[in-house]
Amino acid sequence: MSGSEEPARNHPAIQLLESLINIDSTSEREYEIGVFLERILRGLGYTAERIPITPGSSRHNVYAYLGERRQARVLLTSHMDTVPPHIPFSVDGDVIRGRGACDDLGPLVAQLYAVEELRAEGKLRGEGGDVSFLFVVGEEKGGPGMLAANDMGLTWEAGIFGEPTEGKLGKGHKGNLVFEVVAHGKACHSGYPHLGKSATLSLINALNDLSAVRWPESDLLGPSTLNIGKIEGGVGYNVLAASATALCSIRIAADLAGIKKTVSDVVAKHQPDVEVKFQFEYPETLLEWEFEGLEAAPMAYGTDVPRLRGDHRKVLYGPGSILVAHGKDECIGISEIMESIQVYKKLTLEFLK
Repeated sequence: MSGSEEPARNHPAIQLLESLINIDSTSEREYEIGVFLERILRGLGYTAERIPITPGSSRHNVYAYLGERRQARVLLTSHMDTVPPHIPFSVDGDVIRGRGACDDLGPLVAQLYAVEELRAEGKLRGEGGDVSFLFVVGEEKGGPGMLAANDMGLTWEAGIFGEPTEGKLGKGHKGNLVFEVVAHGKACHSGYPHLGKSATLSLINALNDLSAVRWPESDLLGPSTLNIGKIEGGVGYNVLAASATALCSIRIAADLAGIKKTVSDVVAKHQPDVEVKFQFEYPETLLEWEFEGLEAAPMAYGTDVPRLRGDHRKVLYGPGSILVAHGKDECIGISEIMESIQVYKKLTLEFLK
């Protein structure tokens, strides 16, 4: 490690990121990281709350603010959960590796230390009311954390959402329609297929028809895209499958309602052997992105932005690339985190004008 890298490696944001990555916070296992962040925030002088996402739930969002005023003008928010499997922290020169490095623990620590620098510079009111943090669970699995945040009874003038955007502002991002295609059959010996009905064959036929659809496009976000993510069914090669399912999603560039109707219509052609069960959905999202000195680009992935209701201004920004998120080589540059701290400061001050 060169001398110029050493101070950045020892920055408290990087030290915190190491601790966070080493905690297994894969979706539905966020309890430990929430407790840890609550303790860190209180140690820095914030009022920190762990708020169950449903009454009695062991899954908690973490909300923090200065002083005793929960209401704040600007919200900085990231998600605590990561995708499996957990990958511990490692560093090689400027590159940090591990689960959550860029999605979404790197942006989280950058947001926190951007506010810490603003505090040290005397640019925030000491009694609070300027900024608050919301670190949520479950963004990677339907967003129950951010949906629960709507029950806090709070509003903000602006929300700064942290995700890996390669240091660019998100012009907008696709929505998502998640659904399960379920096929029903009749099991029998595979040597006598006329005595039964193959659920897997029925499923494949329905999926082939869905794959042949040309989904709506948008000038900003490009085409809507179908992913057949997970298929299950049958018990063996010598038995016709009695049931089969496919978990699918469509990244929505435009016309969520029309896409949902098309899915229903396509699957209906295969009834009664096949049915569709919709899991969750949200439409494409347009964002505020014209800030001096910052590049902007559309994002193909989804975020918690549309899940937080309200008329607040919305901006999406963060260090790291989504292209390495969710993979075994997830990583982020220390220099990217340091740069993003300065950008988060700039955005926060802009919204506090």
